This record gives sequence, C-alpha cells and structure tokens, in this order.
Amino acid sequence: MDCIFLREIKLDAKVGIYRRERVTSQLIELDLDIALPGDTVFRTGKVADTVDYAVVVQRLRDELAVERFGLVEELAEHIARVVLEEYRSPWVRVSVAKLGILKGVKRVGVTIERSRSDS
Repeated sequence: MDCIFLREIKLDAKVGIYRRERVTSQLIELDLDIALPGDTVFRTGKVADTVDYAVVVQRLRDELAVERFGLVEELAEHIARVVLEEYRSPWVRVSVAKLGILKGVKRVGVTIERSRSDS
C-alpha cells in the first residue's frame, strides 16, 4: 500500500477530561500515515490525484481551533474519519500524543488504524 506520511505535526487542541485541560488548549503531536486513494498520481504527477498533505494539516488546524474532545482516543477517531471521508483515503493510521502532560513522561497518547470498510 502506498502512503503519505506526516510526522510530528504540532497543533494546539482542546483535549482532556481534567479541569485544567478543559479551560485551555494544549500542544499535541500527530503522526499520520495516509494511504493514497489510487495509483493515478504516479502517471499524472498531479496533486489532484493524491492527498495534498498541506491541505490536510490546515484542515486539522482549523478544526482543532474550534472543537473540543474529552479523550485523545476521541480526537484520533475524529481525525481518522476526516481523512477517510474527505480525502478519499482507503486507510489511515493516526497517532495523537499529549506532550509533557505527566511528570517524567514525554508523551502520552494513542495510535489507531481505520479503513473505509470500518466505517
């Protein structure tokens, strides 16, 4: 399977169940593996035939500026749905990490994999 990958995407998000997390946004880190919608791009060289990763990142940045999530699992599931539905990807792996949320722990988070057939 051919994939586009994005690593260590840093975004502000409103995610968490604790009081301190509900009143402010915090920096999160995303890793995405996005399966290409097909192999047409290898023949055409056109961005319209692939997943425009800059558009994906901006879409997520815009959404996370206004949405709120209780758990990182919920946020990861939401991101997976966006990628599958809006960017025609047949499969996606999403890792979401909160940074420095626990003393002595650099990251805590979740990794999920979803495909269109899961929907």
